[in-house]
Amino acid sequence: MATTGLTEWAYPLAESLLAEPLPRRWAHSLGVAQRARLLAPILGEDAELLEAAAVLHDIGYSPDLAKTGFHPLDGARYLRDVAGADERVMRLVAHHSCAWMEAEARGLREELESEFPREQPHLADALCFCDMNTTPDGTPTNPVDRVNEIAGRYGADSLIGMFIRRAEPEILGCTARVLERLAAVKRQPM
Repeated sequence: MATTGLTEWAYPLAESLLAEPLPRRWAHSLGVAQRARLLAPILGEDAELLEAAAVLHDIGYSPDLAKTGFHPLDGARYLRDVAGADERVMRLVAHHSCAWMEAEARGLREELESEFPREQPHLADALCFCDMNTTPDGTPTNPVDRVNEIAGRYGADSLIGMFIRRAEPEILGCTARVLERLAAVKRQPM
């Protein structure tokens, strides 16, 4: 699949999997995609790729796709096995928002990394930034509040609660790197 036309393909697919069974997750995915569009100045030709991955990043929560209970892996496998997705989209979905740390806690890290190699760090940072700066309802937030919201929703002692606290320094690092790249682009002379 060519990278042009990715968004035209990705939005209806994500909507078909999330809008009806998980409307809040769909709203979140739309908000994450909106954040991705704002990063276009630092992404160049990868802007559409990131937006497609952003709208698709949580499809693994769909009841039709949930097999392992680990949504990044379930979503990426669906994209590979059923949807015939672009490999880079699959890899971004598989590894979004420090997924390797949660995979490790679930005993799935080797499986995740052998099936889906990681994408370029600047794109992984960008997707993490978009996800962690978007509330569950799709509105803008900041990564500290988002991490606190996730830990509160799942419980501090849950697997997700412990994972998100462990991932917090990397999430903040992703955000800082993206903001630095945006600031550098804004400083460029016209």
